Amino acid sequence: MVLTRRIATALLLLPYFAPLLSAQDSGAQPPNFIVIFCDDMGYADIGPFGAEGYQTPHLDRMAREGIKFTDFYAGRSFCSPSRAALLTGCIPTRVGVGGNFGPKSTNGLNPEEMTIAEVLKQQNYATACFGKWHLGHQPQFLPPNQGFDEYFGIPYSNDMWPFHPGVRHLAMEERLKRWPHLPLYEGLEIINPQVMPADQIPLTTNLFDRTVKFIGAHRDEPFFIYLPSPQPHVPLFVSEKYEGRTERGLFGDVISEIDWGVGQIFDALKKNGIDKNTCVVFTSDNGPWLSYGDHGGSAKPLREGKGTNFEGGFRVPCLMRWPGRIPAGEVSGEVVGTIDLLPTFAGIAGAALPERTIDGKDISDLMFGKLDAATPHDVFYHYDGGNRLMAVRSGKWKLMFPQTYNSPRPGKGGIPGKGQRMILELSLFDLENDIGETTNLADAHPRIVERLKQHADEMRKDLGEGKDAGPGRRPLG
Repeated sequence: MVLTRRIATALLLLPYFAPLLSAQDSGAQPPNFIVIFCDDMGYADIGPFGAEGYQTPHLDRMAREGIKFTDFYAGRSFCSPSRAALLTGCIPTRVGVGGNFGPKSTNGLNPEEMTIAEVLKQQNYATACFGKWHLGHQPQFLPPNQGFDEYFGIPYSNDMWPFHPGVRHLAMEERLKRWPHLPLYEGLEIINPQVMPADQIPLTTNLFDRTVKFIGAHRDEPFFIYLPSPQPHVPLFVSEKYEGRTERGLFGDVISEIDWGVGQIFDALKKNGIDKNTCVVFTSDNGPWLSYGDHGGSAKPLREGKGTNFEGGFRVPCLMRWPGRIPAGEVSGEVVGTIDLLPTFAGIAGAALPERTIDGKDISDLMFGKLDAATPHDVFYHYDGGNRLMAVRSGKWKLMFPQTYNSPRPGKGGIPGKGQRMILELSLFDLENDIGETTNLADAHPRIVERLKQHADEMRKDLGEGKDAGPGRRPLG
């Protein structure tokens, strides 16, 4: 009898499938979860997805020892809504998060929403957030009040400060009228009220060092670490040990340091004897900021990048590793996303889901290589910053509603280029055969267009459109 590789792998892993009842049911200690959430890392910015000009050996190892998701979606194509999606398991519009929060924002992610950290704390998890939060900087919205025991990082993007490229030509007094100083937090305390460029240079290393320290301190209990790296969001900063190391330049150096950090985490898990009880997820909040050219990433072969509703804006690299539980070397083309992490972790840990509606689904069958496992989503929805439904994907088909978008001209040296405003008509793309979204098939497949429109109409009835909130949309804090 000849076995396929997938069937043979499944048979070898049968001892692991039996205890895939929740950890609570099996009596074993619940597993640990680590989510590394990069900022503005494009689809092709790491080795397993085709990066050029630098090496990512630890992420390459992660792909060899785990699973690579090729059709993995962030919650939106820019920062705050994407983070809200990951942490709540919801389409950002459902939790009221449309655009980005900034230094002058007075609202944030509603504390009544249940984050992954709060879900897992039901099972007595230790929790930590190290990095960029960007879900409201008022005290009630910060990580210590959203389920995290420890927090070290910045409250919003690292370019929201007086050294932003758009204000560097001004006197400091004028700069501060547009952007206040960027603070660094430890818990709810500001430990550095004026982060300077020199302070950002070691930040990536510091975040991974804090992660390694937390792993060691909590090795005897279940833990959840959320590491939302501020890099490679511009302005780019890299420690001296990686400066000038790659032919790609500063951007490649930055990714190399992040890759080093992933290796540090793997070493810490092995050293503390918990490598086989820890699930590590590596992904990004959205696609690359293409207007920054050599300081931005790549979404090849996808179309466009950050801020758009094309695949380059939403589809991001994703790797998951859990030795002995996630089969090594797997590749999945099923449509899943960051909204699925909360229900998946909850199911594995035996924790109760939020009583409120969430949009994510448990994708553990896909993670664990179960035979014939498929996406639990019939439809995936893409909204813009104005909470308008702009695209719908079902299977290989993606329908994009008429819209305008910015097609950037790449800048150089940290200065963005100017873009050109473009108009897109109603468009249907076959992503299986046209990953670059080059050919509009709407006229050729009117029934598919109509079916996807009907899905969109049903979602609009639930969440509303734009400022008109539907019954399923919940308020900001």
